[in-house]
Amino acid sequence: MSTETPLRRTRFRFGLATTTRTKAMAGLTALLLPLAAMVGLAAPAQAATSATATYVKKSDWGTGFEGQWTVKNTGTTALSSWAIEWDFPSGTSVTSAWDATVTSSGTHWTAKNVGWNGTVAPGASVSFGFNGAGPGTPTGCKLNGASCDGGSVPGDNAPSAPGTPGASNITDTGVKLTWTAATDDNGVKNYDVLRNGNKVATVTGLTYTDSGLTAGSDYSYTIQARDTADQTGPVSGSVSVHTTGGGGNPDPGSKVKLGYFTEWGVYDRNYHVKNLETSGSAAKITHINYSFGNVAGGQCAIGDAYAAYQKTYDAASSVDGTADTWDQPVAGNINQLRELKKKHPGLKVIWSFGGWTWSGGFTQAAQNPTAFANSCYNLVEDPRWADVFDGIDIDWEYPNACGLSCDSSGPSAFKTVVSALRAKFGSSNLVTAAITADASSGGKIDAADYAGAAQYVDWYNVMTYDFFGAFDADGPTAPHSPLTSYSGIPLDGYNSDAAITKLKSKGIAGSKLNLGIGFYGRGWTGVTQATPGGTATGPAPGKYEQGIEDYKLLKTSCPATGTIAGTAYAKCGSNWWSYDTPATIAGKMTYVKNQGLKGAFFWEFSGDTSNGELVSAIDSGLR
Repeated sequence: MSTETPLRRTRFRFGLATTTRTKAMAGLTALLLPLAAMVGLAAPAQAATSATATYVKKSDWGTGFEGQWTVKNTGTTALSSWAIEWDFPSGTSVTSAWDATVTSSGTHWTAKNVGWNGTVAPGASVSFGFNGAGPGTPTGCKLNGASCDGGSVPGDNAPSAPGTPGASNITDTGVKLTWTAATDDNGVKNYDVLRNGNKVATVTGLTYTDSGLTAGSDYSYTIQARDTADQTGPVSGSVSVHTTGGGGNPDPGSKVKLGYFTEWGVYDRNYHVKNLETSGSAAKITHINYSFGNVAGGQCAIGDAYAAYQKTYDAASSVDGTADTWDQPVAGNINQLRELKKKHPGLKVIWSFGGWTWSGGFTQAAQNPTAFANSCYNLVEDPRWADVFDGIDIDWEYPNACGLSCDSSGPSAFKTVVSALRAKFGSSNLVTAAITADASSGGKIDAADYAGAAQYVDWYNVMTYDFFGAFDADGPTAPHSPLTSYSGIPLDGYNSDAAITKLKSKGIAGSKLNLGIGFYGRGWTGVTQATPGGTATGPAPGKYEQGIEDYKLLKTSCPATGTIAGTAYAKCGSNWWSYDTPATIAGKMTYVKNQGLKGAFFWEFSGDTSNGELVSAIDSGLR
């Protein structure tokens, strides 16, 4: 058995940090402040004709963007250092950077290599990235004092960005793209077409038809111009495309209906895989996230070996009515999930790693994403249970920000980790992630490149719950899972619609997002006001943890007395609770459909009634 107590375990999955309400974002790379005067550049390490520098706008979320410069050594000897200079128009700036030291003087910017990436071998390339604010694009690029295109004319500017492409003739496997021309002082030669940030074609005209795509899949396209010196300019705005057909769910065309099954629920909660069958829930869902695997030493690891595959079940407690034997190689939850899948062949099971308690391990994992991905693949695809699991989910709370612990891996770390997971697990496995719903300005959504990472995941589970609760012991009372904002809401950006809207504004398609539902309530005590906004003296008593109670208990112990922002609330005695009911879930499922979201997920099965009434509400609401 694990040494984790059920009380601690119940806190693994919360969508926002429960110990502070500050909106400061910890762990970001330092903001870059303009210098009063430019520091002189080092002498060029190589002649101008031996290297080029090209710029790409990796993503644009309206209020900001991610840019990337790439230095390529086109000569025959190694570069020992490099420095790129460029100008941004007034109102455009670099706000943070990684893998380079960036300084500015007015609107003039300079980036120099850091200690480990200054040497560039012949034919090799090195890149650095940055987050920026404003609408402008770089001009007047110089590399080690010479033209960035490798030519000898310092005044040869890069071409402008083409117009944002339009998409038409979308089929199961193809799409036609059309855009308006870029401009250049010496003429535009051709255009690169980038799919999900990777070049797929170079054309001379203003249209391109892409083919060989996967049905029912999401793609993002941008266009980049090349001038007569083969110098590339900034990329255009992006267009999102969803091909027709396909539908990666067990029921083609259906919405995702995903629930978390907790490994430790077999202890105090006495909730087992068989309960999914007897409650009728297993027939009404599409996916199960089995939680949680540990992240330790930069690798995926078993969370609780006894609960996972050692605990034996008698015939009465087993899904298939057959008792486990003492010597069978795999028993426990994993074997019971195997039996459940036999009864429901379309059901998919995903192994989730991390959570509130074990997210600290992701910082080390981000230092060597390939090794991390390899360890996860070897565990999930272990021959003893490879048939049970259909992919991997990571629940990192939170990349480049603070949860139980603080991470300072940088805004690109999350993207790097999920990219490595996708590369290792391939297209035949699901790769998903639970992410923050903190949509406040400069909050956790802004801390990591969720938009850039979206191309590698099948979907994000957006943790749209735990916005408010008795971690603020004196209140004000507020629904912990508000669908929308309302007059008097304690914090801006702390509601489900704000999170979904912000993620979409960063370029993440709705078809990549699942809305989160809590099968529990959060409550205060010492409350005299029946409506939201009242003061309190502390958390209300709960069976497993103060301030938290399962829906199955609240529905009778403290029935709902009102709703606000699409969530129910109740006052009984001096206690005040907020939670979702079948009626409020129905409203949230309407939102899922209206917003074109992938589906919905919930934390977690054991909070529901014995006949699965909350699961039933999700199922019927998404039909």
